[in-house]
Amino acid sequence: MPLYLKSAPTKSFTDTAQTDVAARVGSIIADIRSNGDEAVRRYADQFDKWTAESFRLDDAQIAEIMDTLDQQVIDDIVFVQTQVRRFAQAQRDSLTDIEIETLPGVHLGQKHVPVQAAGAYIPGGKYPLTASAHMTIITAKVAGVPRVVACTPPIRGEIPAATVAAMKLAGADEIYILGGVQAVTAMAVGTETIDPVNLIAGPGNAYVAEAKRQLFGEVGIDLFAGPTEILIVADDDADPFFTAVDLLSQAEHGPESPAVLITTSQALGEKVIAHIEALLPGMSTRDYAEPAWRDWGQVIVVDDIDEAYELADSFAFEHVQIFTKEPREALTKMHDYGALFLGENTCVSYGDKVIGTNHVLPTLGAARYTGGLWVGKYLRTVTYQEIVEPSSSALLGEVCGRAARVELFEGHARSGDARAWRHGGATFGWIDESVGAETGAR
Repeated sequence: MPLYLKSAPTKSFTDTAQTDVAARVGSIIADIRSNGDEAVRRYADQFDKWTAESFRLDDAQIAEIMDTLDQQVIDDIVFVQTQVRRFAQAQRDSLTDIEIETLPGVHLGQKHVPVQAAGAYIPGGKYPLTASAHMTIITAKVAGVPRVVACTPPIRGEIPAATVAAMKLAGADEIYILGGVQAVTAMAVGTETIDPVNLIAGPGNAYVAEAKRQLFGEVGIDLFAGPTEILIVADDDADPFFTAVDLLSQAEHGPESPAVLITTSQALGEKVIAHIEALLPGMSTRDYAEPAWRDWGQVIVVDDIDEAYELADSFAFEHVQIFTKEPREALTKMHDYGALFLGENTCVSYGDKVIGTNHVLPTLGAARYTGGLWVGKYLRTVTYQEIVEPSSSALLGEVCGRAARVELFEGHARSGDARAWRHGGATFGWIDESVGAETGAR
């Protein structure tokens, strides 16, 4: 029976429903549909206090913005993007087109075709999230998307230079200083100056998430995003200080970000709680991390490591770190998670910022049915069929006719009958009535 040294509620997808947010977002989307750029400008001024002759940055503006950055910032962006691009390319290389012959002259194929335009939303708000540019833009470009539109809001009235540099170096074709619902809607439905895209990816606040939810179907999206989540599975071999630091690293994302420790060691759990209480007062992001830990943090002691893995799976959290003697056991013993981080040398912050895997991951239990953003999200797996052997078409036609009539689909059946008649010499009363004396077989 688990022992809770610290307990808290667990969020679910249904907890994200906010009637006031949904209504407000719906009205903004409707306004932008009707009034285009004029509405976008109005909301940019209202929410971000941002006005500009054009929200799109031209090449000269981008170069000027990038010139304000230290070379070390540029070098670090290039380093990280190299890691992201390398892993994304390996993902793309794992996806191959196929074609097989299932019957004589019956060819069935599958192709992976990129969407023709994608939107990347890179949030701003309190933090300039340059890493989101790497994850959304590079992944799309490696997938082969020919047009990538990238939007990011101003931060306190200023253009976030490092984010713009990341967007440019990642390969964005169009860069807009535009945030919030107005950015997502403009990319989804289009305006006089922004052509619509086919898929939108990237994290954001509750309003951005709700806009993606309401626009889904008209445009594809990556995921329904919720608060960042971290869960650590630890045995008595784990370092309590590392554990505490890593829990707080994700709690600082927002005041509703849950941080959970499941451990086989009560002593470790107690030490982790003590470390967190000592670390919080000195954190510059305490205003987010403290309420997140207070309201959503949990420390749970279990009897053995198998129980720990089973309980961890029940959370289906976005990030799961494994601090055990044999961390790779989790690859076979766990199933429901956004991403695994194996061993104390591998922290979630590496995944967020530098290691190369994608940090856009499922939250709120969505890990039970989906993974995170990857190259395949920007690809449509489509099929094609070709029959070049008439006798095979005749055979399939006979089977199709019988199968369709079981389902009472007479029109479908007749499509099959016609091929069986033309290529196999089969006879059908409805064809005799339609074409008279024509014999059928050629």
